[in-house]
Amino acid sequence: MITHKPKKGSEKAEHELHTLRFSGPATYRIIVQGELEDHWSDRLAGMTVSHLTGNKGSAQTCLLGSIRDQAELSGVLETLHGLHMSIIKVEQVSDEFKSD
Repeated sequence: MITHKPKKGSEKAEHELHTLRFSGPATYRIIVQGELEDHWSDRLAGMTVSHLTGNKGSAQTCLLGSIRDQAELSGVLETLHGLHMSIIKVEQVSDEFKSD
């Protein structure tokens, strides 16, 4: 479980915490500063690599794909850290876990 404070100026009060639960596979979008080559997809849980232009024309890379669990997400983030990629954003796009 991860908790974080909302951004300043958001609708929620600063003292409230959001809870993210890792209950199963989900699709994540990760944005990093700089350009990452497509061949890194295999080391990044098979995530799709696409290139964006950020603020002021800066190069960014968007990774999108299914992550099985918290350990796999951690591995992807560790790989990006090892490549000296500055992580701009990590967001869960959809929850693939379906309970009966």
